[in-house]
Amino acid sequence: MVNNLIEDDGYSSLKDLKLEIMNNNPDVNGGFNLCFWLYLPSDSSSFPSTIIHQHNSDINSSAPFLALTANKEMVLYPIRFISHEASNSSEMEIASVKSKNKVAFNKWVHIGCEVATDIMRLYINGEIMEEMCATFTFDSLNNISLFGANEDVSVQGYVRGMEILPVTSSIKDHFVKDPPLQLHVDGSSATDIEEDSDGVWSIVGGKASCRRNFSLDVVLMDAFEHPVNKEMEVVASLIYADNGTHVEKRDDSEAPLLTSSDGIEFASWDRPSKLVNGRASFKLKISQLSSKCDNKLFRLKFFIHKKEKGYPFLEAFTPSIRCISRNLNPRPSTLIWKRSTSAIHADIGTSWLDGGSVEPNNIVHEAKPIPSSKRVKLGQGNPFVTLKTDNSSKQRDQQSHEGYKPNGRTSYLEARQETHEQSYNSSCDSDSSEATNSCKSNASNGSPVSDITVFKYCLGNLTEKSLLLKDLANSASEKDLMDFAMQVSQFSGCLHHRDQIRISKRIIEDGTKVWNLLSQNNYHVLWDNMIPVLQDQFMKISCCRSRILTQQDFEVLRRIGSCQDLVGQENFEKLWCWLYPVAFNLSQNGLNEMWDSRWIEGIVTKEEAESSLHGPGNSLVDPGTFVLRFPTSRSWPHPDAGNLIVTYVGSDFVIHHRLLSLNFFHSSGGKSLKEMLLEERELSRLGRITTRSLRFA
Repeated sequence: MVNNLIEDDGYSSLKDLKLEIMNNNPDVNGGFNLCFWLYLPSDSSSFPSTIIHQHNSDINSSAPFLALTANKEMVLYPIRFISHEASNSSEMEIASVKSKNKVAFNKWVHIGCEVATDIMRLYINGEIMEEMCATFTFDSLNNISLFGANEDVSVQGYVRGMEILPVTSSIKDHFVKDPPLQLHVDGSSATDIEEDSDGVWSIVGGKASCRRNFSLDVVLMDAFEHPVNKEMEVVASLIYADNGTHVEKRDDSEAPLLTSSDGIEFASWDRPSKLVNGRASFKLKISQLSSKCDNKLFRLKFFIHKKEKGYPFLEAFTPSIRCISRNLNPRPSTLIWKRSTSAIHADIGTSWLDGGSVEPNNIVHEAKPIPSSKRVKLGQGNPFVTLKTDNSSKQRDQQSHEGYKPNGRTSYLEARQETHEQSYNSSCDSDSSEATNSCKSNASNGSPVSDITVFKYCLGNLTEKSLLLKDLANSASEKDLMDFAMQVSQFSGCLHHRDQIRISKRIIEDGTKVWNLLSQNNYHVLWDNMIPVLQDQFMKISCCRSRILTQQDFEVLRRIGSCQDLVGQENFEKLWCWLYPVAFNLSQNGLNEMWDSRWIEGIVTKEEAESSLHGPGNSLVDPGTFVLRFPTSRSWPHPDAGNLIVTYVGSDFVIHHRLLSLNFFHSSGGKSLKEMLLEERELSRLGRITTRSLRFA
């Protein structure tokens, strides 16, 4: 029935694609279904363009079969609309089937074309986009060749799993079968990375005595965003952002990108990272400074090791990177956005959402997928918030679960603005001035926590941090944990880990008590029995009385903890580590009232928040509309656990997600969080989530 030219792993370039529908197969006489996955890079095509051509050997001419319009809509043309039929009119005037929405780029899209003797249908991702009545003779469906774009055509793309099937077969079945793969940067795994207001990442690099480790994961996923376990290795490399060329190693110098293994630095290309359960983790350092490379920006490129063909879907890139020197003066800020230590690479921002902002006087930072141990501070021409603590260690030691409030800080703002490189240390130098002095004092008095423990915490991933804090919580006092928090602040260069360390003893002890109460020495607990206990604990910790958790809230909590009808201790702990920081932050002045009055929408997913910002016809609501939510992917001891994200429609008619810096809010004095939010240029009115789809991010 078909001659199919497909390359390794089932992937093929469009220009190499050729399918022949032979005239000796009776199945073809009743029509056929063409099914395949399509990947179109966003920067490699111009439109309108033909994706697949049809050629008839009897007529010896060709015409489009599948094309993209100037608006990037997919169009399916009839078989044998050729020669004289097309010569007197433009191709776009021929009766055709067209998709209602734009085709996505830089991701896999499933295409289905149903061609029968009386009808044509176009499917995208298993769903019918449009259909039309058509009349074909048996002969018209024979001796047809389909081939992709040739060298003379501007469109570039890749296909996988292309099949010609009988018209009676199910296109949806093909859609769910053997999806293609794609490599992604998981921004939610990033640590020690900051983002400026222009979207550029700031990383401290340079000589060995100054550069810092930063961590980042990449994930191999199928088209349905499920991790795929493959025995592969991923290589990290440093490239120039403007042209994509590799940053070369200079004579007698270190490799531009270094990776750490067992405390030893290697050139990144010498130490690829293995995929484990679809994830490869990197601890990297950059030895080149942007200032030493004509102020050029860099990017990190990740790709599959020893892959003969450089498929773009098996490559992943970070945003642009500005590699800066460590010892620079801080840049102050009036912003209250917090830079997310989170964003697959898709969302982070800053202001009092974590120190920087996209606009002057902003309090919101874009919550891109980059979970960093530092709060990202954005600052394109915007100063950063600089916080200073006047409370003594003794005062902090006396803070209890009910009484702890980070309001001993007073902010001071300066008017000067400096270069982007100078913005980095607003979190590392100025913000940690208190931490540095306090930690030096602790060291001289003999801290019970060893330096090696501090280093392990600073360099460890979230799982390692959690295990270390559990050990400390069982053996150390509250004062020891306070001192440990200050030491971590000194050695990591920022204060943002402190709150999670300070509550570690309470979150572990309270969680153990709640689980023992629920389980009664059993291994599992019924989910339905957990609900009233969790409700009671949430009300108790948050000090909220007039607003309880709803059934929809518990459904999201259940998915956060991956809880089934029977819940084990591991799943309970996963849920507890997310819920406790949320409830604890709600107990603080200002947030409690906003929760009760529903200014904080509730425990909602990213998808629900985005859906609430669409009006009739799926169009976006007015710019400035926003909702407040808790990030469902941030759990203790992640430094962003329990913080708020603002999801809003920007002036560019794009939905943004920005992380709030609650520390700045608590230190701001008289203004309420409502007032500070509404003073933001990008925020004008509070939106509402009227329906709950319960989709989980």
